[in-house]
Amino acid sequence: MQSTLIQVIQLVFYLWQLMLLARILLSWVQVDPYNPIVQFLFSVTEPILRPLRELLPQTGMFDFSPLVAIILAQVVQIVLVQVIRSLF
Repeated sequence: MQSTLIQVIQLVFYLWQLMLLARILLSWVQVDPYNPIVQFLFSVTEPILRPLRELLPQTGMFDFSPLVAIILAQVVQIVLVQVIRSLF
């Protein structure tokens, strides 16, 4: 049970980070904002990125919120896995 739960958590975080990476890559090219895939990626990643953008200082044309989000996601994943391991 413990290993299955840990695997699910790791998979969820991995998939979210892949979606965030896809969003970063899409931001470098012109995409149709009405495309369902683009809208899905935006809806999955924006709830985390928006508050981070508000917390981080303005850096001109560079948006460091995805980098911070990836680092925070990895920290949260590590903490969750350690908590689960300590509970079982």
